[in-house]
Amino acid sequence: MAVSADWAEKDFYKTLGVAKDAAAADIKKAYRRIARDNHPDTKPGDTAAETRFKAASEAYHVLSDTERRSEYDQFRAAVAGGGMGGMGGMGGGFPGGRRPTSGPGQQGQPFDLDDLLRQGGGAGPGGLGDMFGDLFGGGGQRRARRTPTKGADVTASASIGFLESLAGTTITLRLRADGACSTCNGTGGKPGTSPKVCSVCDGAGEVVDSSGGAFAMREVCPKCRGRQLVYDTPCPTCMGSGRTTDSRTVSARLPAGVKDGQRIRLTGKGAPGEDGGPAGDLLVNVKVAAHPVFSRDGDNVVVDLPVTFDEAALGATVKAPTPGGQPVSLKIAPGTGSGRRLRVRGKGAPRRDGSRGDLLVTVQVQVPAALSDEARTAVEAYRRATGGADVRAEVLADGSR
Repeated sequence: MAVSADWAEKDFYKTLGVAKDAAAADIKKAYRRIARDNHPDTKPGDTAAETRFKAASEAYHVLSDTERRSEYDQFRAAVAGGGMGGMGGMGGGFPGGRRPTSGPGQQGQPFDLDDLLRQGGGAGPGGLGDMFGDLFGGGGQRRARRTPTKGADVTASASIGFLESLAGTTITLRLRADGACSTCNGTGGKPGTSPKVCSVCDGAGEVVDSSGGAFAMREVCPKCRGRQLVYDTPCPTCMGSGRTTDSRTVSARLPAGVKDGQRIRLTGKGAPGEDGGPAGDLLVNVKVAAHPVFSRDGDNVVVDLPVTFDEAALGATVKAPTPGGQPVSLKIAPGTGSGRRLRVRGKGAPRRDGSRGDLLVTVQVQVPAALSDEARTAVEAYRRATGGADVRAEVLADGSR
């Protein structure tokens, strides 16, 4: 593990303003004072205070642990005495300013602290490599910093009409989502009150669970929920949790051509983020209502068009509806049978690339339910003219084979 030289230059005692032989109680008291006065919750937007708070937290993390503090003191003593091969000056600390004739840095090669740590500094198990690993966070000992976290995604459903799905539409949704309490701005404390360092985790934001036997697990502090500070008087709105479930109205634009059952992702319309992170996304499950005339077949729009027997037999020019537009003229060829599909290009659903599908017109030859005397006479004349041809003869013959 690489160790930066700036760790050697950090005086944790000076950071907390205590003597090097300060008692644990004095160290805790000093840290509590600095944390209370400089915590981001008490001084939002004050970058200098935030820097002081982080430095104090780092110092307290080391000095509050007896074993870690002892290792830190040994390390500082080694650096001050030159026992680290001159980390402060990369050459000081060796007799006469010379490097050893063997080991890291021999034959004038640059001194590599990483090599020293990997080799244990010649100290074997429990040597410098192990000591620095424990001191500087090896093995997951050091508490991770809270980082901005994206908010949770929120799922909602929206029902729209068929023509709206083709043209695109703006919907309004009423959502309920968890977010930072607007009364306390997520601090968990009653506005106007001052926080204090959490007594359970001593401001670390974490506690150690040793119930697992040989393995100790670090968990978020159950009292301060990782915020490091607590309030004697909790926020009356969120009861100290810093979170509330709010109802809000969201307007969103659904794109043209959206299909029934499609899920649309709207970036940044979900739950608020944590610690300054971005909001989550809103996932809208779209339900498109059925239309009395039109239906979808992929990007094509389908319509059944009734035509009369004489139009199908003799041919005709008829009008066909288009979704949300003016009717188009279609030429029905003589002898067109029922079920034949005609295509009108570019009158279907919009695509993402800007093009459109087609309008598919299915011819449905209509048979009159009742005939006038004149119409009956004409149909009987037609039957006689066609000679009573059996149109089912071929089907019956093939079906018997």
